[in-house]
Amino acid sequence: MARPWEADPDTSFKKRLGKSPQELGNTTGTPDCPDIWELANGDIAVIGRDLTQSLGKNLPDGVSIGSDERLVVIPRNMLVAAKPDIPSV
Repeated sequence: MARPWEADPDTSFKKRLGKSPQELGNTTGTPDCPDIWELANGDIAVIGRDLTQSLGKNLPDGVSIGSDERLVVIPRNMLVAAKPDIPSV
């Protein structure tokens, strides 16, 4: 059975949401920076630390992680900084 939504592997990055990890002090300038991006198709890409193994063991009821999904964590200040760029509808 097909899922109602699939990630589009052929889309591209459109714009960063919020501030860069450097502006927020969330990186030392290395390439392992958390980030949030709007994609050309309107979907959102999140770059964060993969905590699927550790946090995935204690998911709340009704929450699951598909075999092709990962649970990623980003700093709170990054999402707060992105709030003005996130549409309300």
